[in-house]
Amino acid sequence: MAESPKLPPVKPPSLIDTIISVLASFFGVQSHKNRVRDFSAGKPMVFIVVAIVLTVVFVLTLVMIVKLMLRNAGM
Repeated sequence: MAESPKLPPVKPPSLIDTIISVLASFFGVQSHKNRVRDFSAGKPMVFIVVAIVLTVVFVLTLVMIVKLMLRNAGM
C-alpha cells in the first residue's frame, strides 16, 4: 500500500486570526490557506463565540448611529 503524504502540522489560529477570519466570512472572502487552517486546526466554539460577539457589536453600532442621526435630525 502506498503511504499517504504527510501534511505539515497546522498551527491553530490565534484570537486575532480568528477575528480576521470571522470578519472575512461576513464579507464572503477568505483565502484558501486561511480556510484550510481554520477548518483543520481551529476550534468551532471559538469561531461561534467570536461571530456572535462581532454580530452584537455590529448591531449595537448600527443602533447607535441611527439614534445619533435621528437626534441630529430633530426627531
